[in-house]
Amino acid sequence: MDSKTRSKLRSLATNVRPNVIIGKEMLTENVINQINAELESHELVKISVLENDVDYKKLLSEIALKTNSEPICSIGKKLVVYKVSTKKGVKHILEV
Repeated sequence: MDSKTRSKLRSLATNVRPNVIIGKEMLTENVINQINAELESHELVKISVLENDVDYKKLLSEIALKTNSEPICSIGKKLVVYKVSTKKGVKHILEV
């Protein structure tokens, strides 16, 4: 993904509320399933992390790897990932 596209997605993410919250158990199977479901429904997902002592960039990379999505940004305790939805009826954020 090029920097211009990532920048556009990052600006769109400012208006998105966190859809998923990661607690002290971190990346459980349920959290990954929830992120995948949100990605199919919304394409752009903001994730809130409740733990303080975490490497957020590493966590973002791990989420992107496990969900086959693109890591967009990590700002404070908020992470943003993007994946094109294959679900019918979903309005695509980026025109392909």
